[in-house]
Amino acid sequence: MSEMIHQPGLLLVVSSPSGAGKTTLCHRLLSEFRDTVIFSVSYTTRTMRKGEEDGVDYHFVDDETFDKMVARGEFAEWAEVHGRRYGTTGAAVQRALDEGRDVLFDIDYQGGRQIKARFGPLAVLVFVLPPSFEELERRLRLRATDAPEMIEQRLAKAREELEHYAFYDFLLVNDNLSEAYDGLRSIYFAAAHRIQRRYERAEALIRAARAGTRKP
Repeated sequence: MSEMIHQPGLLLVVSSPSGAGKTTLCHRLLSEFRDTVIFSVSYTTRTMRKGEEDGVDYHFVDDETFDKMVARGEFAEWAEVHGRRYGTTGAAVQRALDEGRDVLFDIDYQGGRQIKARFGPLAVLVFVLPPSFEELERRLRLRATDAPEMIEQRLAKAREELEHYAFYDFLLVNDNLSEAYDGLRSIYFAAAHRIQRRYERAEALIRAARAGTRKP
């Protein structure tokens, strides 16, 4: 009988300033690898937007509920972004890891740091950069989804977020979406096959090989 091998899942964290394209890149990765990658659905205190679905895009909760979850230590990571709070429960992450699933996070640098601190080598962090700050501003204004004052807040937040790129394992410049996605896809493949994830399988093969060389 072959030896059962437990291989923990991978936590792929993708962060960027608003307008750099991380959400589009994440959606493409999820679409291609729907059988192996699941999306981490965060809890948030912001209101639901048109076209969003509770439990699919986010778990939408009020401030009181979020406060209680923080007090109970339920979050693996949480942060305040643009005046609203977002968080990922530790139970959901651990369940995915135990099942050997790969989890994709679309979160900011605050959450990324917390995930890395808690899960160490199981977490791979990718920061998506815009080709220039001018292009980032152009994209935000072209989206026409935010009021002018919110755009200014997003730009101010972007300046802050860009200061944290060096903490990340990989950097992608989203100048061309197809090329940026190829980069993210390659990072995912490399992370999924690195030695920290495959050592148990390798050790099992070595033990089987050694056993096969023994004479009866």
